[in-house]
Amino acid sequence: MTRIKRGYIARRRRTKIRLFASSFRGAHSRLTRTITQQKLRALVSAHRDRDRKKRDFRRLWITRINAVIRERGVSYSYSRLIHDLYKRQLLLNRKILAQIAISNRNCLYMISNEIIKEVDWKESTRII
Repeated sequence: MTRIKRGYIARRRRTKIRLFASSFRGAHSRLTRTITQQKLRALVSAHRDRDRKKRDFRRLWITRINAVIRERGVSYSYSRLIHDLYKRQLLLNRKILAQIAISNRNCLYMISNEIIKEVDWKESTRII
């Protein structure tokens, strides 16, 4: 039997995987089997951390808004602000509110004061 030379397809697949793992350290960028395992692990981590990043940013925005709101009034908090925003049907998401809180605190204070006045006024007229 004559020897059958393998084609280039497997080599092309391995080089493609090697290019993905070229920045990895040690055997993770040199050995094909290890490269395959690390590629799978890297893709799993990337997929998981995309959701985690969204979660972390939301927590950061909430913390920033709450810190600025609580500076002004002890009785007023983040949860009441968001509740009052929904009551007045204002479409300001947490990212925008956090940016306002960092860049221009007075603007956030004005927004919260207007919301408090409006909600208090509506509740007082409803009672009477």
